[in-house]
Amino acid sequence: MRDVVIAGIGSTVFGKHPDSDIQTLAIRAASAALADAGVARSEVGALYLGNFVSGPLTGQEVLAGLVADGLGLPQIPCTKVEGACASGGIAFRHAYLAIASGVCDVAIAAGVEKMTAAGTASMTAALNCALDNRSDGGSGLTFPGLFGLAWRVHEQRYGTSREQVSAVVKKNKANGLRNPLAQMGASLTNEQIALSALICDPLRLFDCCPASDGAAAVVLVAADRARSLKRPPIRVLASVQTRGSARIAGHLDLCCFDATVSAARLAYTKAGIDPSDVDFVELHDCFSIAEIIDAEDLGYIPRGEGGIFAAAGRTAVGGDRPINPSGGLLSKGHPVGATGIGQIFEAVLQLRDQHPNQVAGARIGLTHNLGGTGVACTVNILGGPDA
Repeated sequence: MRDVVIAGIGSTVFGKHPDSDIQTLAIRAASAALADAGVARSEVGALYLGNFVSGPLTGQEVLAGLVADGLGLPQIPCTKVEGACASGGIAFRHAYLAIASGVCDVAIAAGVEKMTAAGTASMTAALNCALDNRSDGGSGLTFPGLFGLAWRVHEQRYGTSREQVSAVVKKNKANGLRNPLAQMGASLTNEQIALSALICDPLRLFDCCPASDGAAAVVLVAADRARSLKRPPIRVLASVQTRGSARIAGHLDLCCFDATVSAARLAYTKAGIDPSDVDFVELHDCFSIAEIIDAEDLGYIPRGEGGIFAAAGRTAVGGDRPINPSGGLLSKGHPVGATGIGQIFEAVLQLRDQHPNQVAGARIGLTHNLGGTGVACTVNILGGPDA
C-alpha cells in the first residue's frame, strides 16, 4: 500500500443555497479543491461522491457522473457512495484506497447534500431511511428520540447534567462565530439553551444540528508526487471504516457506539499513535450529547468524563482536548453527505496553520463520521507536514 496525501481542499458555505442545484454545489467545491491542489483535471483517475438523500429530496441521482461531467473530468470511474451520515467519510476512504492500492495516482473525494428546500415531514421521512425500518420504523422513534434516550442513560450512569451538555452547545456555537463557512454560530447562555423549544426530552432546539445545503471536496494524490504540489501535503496516517448495529435494539449500551470504538482503535494502530498524540478532533456532534459520547468512544476523553471536560473548558480551543474548533455540526450545519468531507476540510486547514479558529501547534488531527444508528463509522487520522 502506497502512502497518500491530501493536496487540495474546497468547500461551499454550509447553509441555505436556494439558487444552486445539488450538482452545482458539488462542482463548485471540487473545482476549488483542484485549484487549491494545482492538479490538472486530466490527471484525475477516480471520483467518489458522498450523498445520502438526493433522490427523495431533490429528485436527482447519478450525481457522481453529473459532477464529473460538470468538472470536465476524463471518462474515469465516478461513484456515488452512501452510508447515511457517514457518506462523506466513506467517499474519502474509497478515494484513499484507490490511490493506496495503486489503481490511480490522483482521486477526488467529495460530498454534497441539498436539504433546506424540503419540508419538515419530507426531510424527517428521508432521514429516517437511515433506520432499519422493518424493526425500528414502526416504533415512531426518530434520531432525536434515540439520542434523547442516550442522554438519559449517560445522565443516570455518570451524572451528566444539563449544564455540562449546554457547555458543548455554547462552545460549538461560539466556535462557529469564528468560521466563515458555518451556518449557525451564536453566543448563547445556559438559560437560552434550556428555554429553547423542546424537540425530544431532554433535547432542545439548540442541542440539535441544523439541516443544511452544502458541499466539500478534497484532492488526494500518491505521496511520491508531493514535491510537485502547490502546498505542503497533509498525510493520511489512517483511514478506517467499520460497521455497527443497524438496529437500535442491537446496541448493548446506548452510551457507546461500537463502530466508533473499533474504528478508533484500528486507526490509532495503523497511524502508530495513541489518543494522547491527537491535537484536535472534528467529530460527529449531530446532537450535543453525541459529542460527549463520541469523544469517549474515541478514547480522546476518559469514559464518563465528557461532560466534565466540556464544562471545565478543556474541549475548547486553548484547552488540552480541543473538539470541533470548526463549530461542528451543531454550528456549521449538517448537509449529510458533505459532513465527513467538510470535517476533513477543517482538519486540513488546522494542519496548514490556516484555520480561522486555529489550534496552536496542531500536528495531528482526527475526524469522525457516524451514520444511522451507528451502522457505519469512519475515522481518519491526518498528519501535518512536520508530524
